[in-house]
Amino acid sequence: MYFCGEIFLNMNDYKFRVEFLDDAKAFLDGLDEKSRKKIVYNVWKSRSVSDNELFKKLQDEIWEFRTMFNKTYYRLFAFWDKTDNTDTVVISTHGIVKKTDKIPQNEIKRAQKIREQYFNEKAKKNENI
Repeated sequence: MYFCGEIFLNMNDYKFRVEFLDDAKAFLDGLDEKSRKKIVYNVWKSRSVSDNELFKKLQDEIWEFRTMFNKTYYRLFAFWDKTDNTDTVVISTHGIVKKTDKIPQNEIKRAQKIREQYFNEKAKKNENI
C-alpha cells in the first residue's frame, strides 16, 4: 500500500509505475509547492484511471501527463518501458509550462531523443549481465 494524499492505494490497482528522470525532477522542483503537488497527484491518479485529460498519447511513442492548475497548463513528457513482462514503467523525461495550443515539436523531439538514449543504455547494461 502507498499513501497518496489522503487516499490509500493498493499497488494492484495500478496499471503502471512511474519514474521521473533528472530533467523531470528538476522541472517539478522548480515549481511552487501547490503546483508540484497537483501535478504529482494527477500523475499518480493517471496510474489507476484511463483519462485523456490526465495522460495522453502525443506522437509515436511519446505521451504526456497533463495538468491544468490555476489557469496554467503543465506537461510532463513520457514514454512506456514494457520490456519487463512483470513491471510496466512509464518514464517521465521532462516538463514544460504550456503557453500555446500546440505542443512544441522540439519538446517532442527532445523526449524521443531521451527515449532512444534510455533504451540504448538499457540494452548495453543487459549485454554486460
